[in-house]
Amino acid sequence: MTFKEGIKQVERINEQLIDADRLMSETVINAFMFTWQWWFGIGLFIIPWFIWVLFRNRQSTGRLLMGGFITIILSLMIDLIALSSGLWSYPMIFSPIGPLLFLPYHFSLAPVAIMFTLQIKPKANPLLKGAIFSALGAFIGMNFFEMIDFYNPKGWSTIYDFFIYLFLFLIAYWSSSMDGFKKISDGY
Repeated sequence: MTFKEGIKQVERINEQLIDADRLMSETVINAFMFTWQWWFGIGLFIIPWFIWVLFRNRQSTGRLLMGGFITIILSLMIDLIALSSGLWSYPMIFSPIGPLLFLPYHFSLAPVAIMFTLQIKPKANPLLKGAIFSALGAFIGMNFFEMIDFYNPKGWSTIYDFFIYLFLFLIAYWSSSMDGFKKISDGY
């Protein structure tokens, strides 16, 4: 295949993706929107942030947000790779616009849960805290979302989810505990 043929192929694929997005939007609007599952997902997207604002450790807000933002970025990257590889899917979509991601998980549940876990017993062993967090997320959370048709593991083992959660927690822990949080100065 030549470069020009590759460009034409990508354009045809983009048209197919636009058609698929249009079909997905129709499905969300006609089948999912305003169902109890849709409202539950919207609540999962908004309520954790309200709870976090009320109960966060205010002296550590910046550090906790750093861990939360790292969690968002990494979980989106992992999810995009897994979705494009067909390892799992999200049958319930909440937004008629955008990718087939479980947005409440990436932008609310995972980062807020990790931020709360980081601030609870901050001097405790991070590996132990991460293992407890990961076990709850993987073995209870993911199975719950599978049960209510928000998540389809397609044969993906829950133990793999455990290690993904542990990875996310430990990276968030590391990024939120760095000593490099000092004011920006003029000098180098």
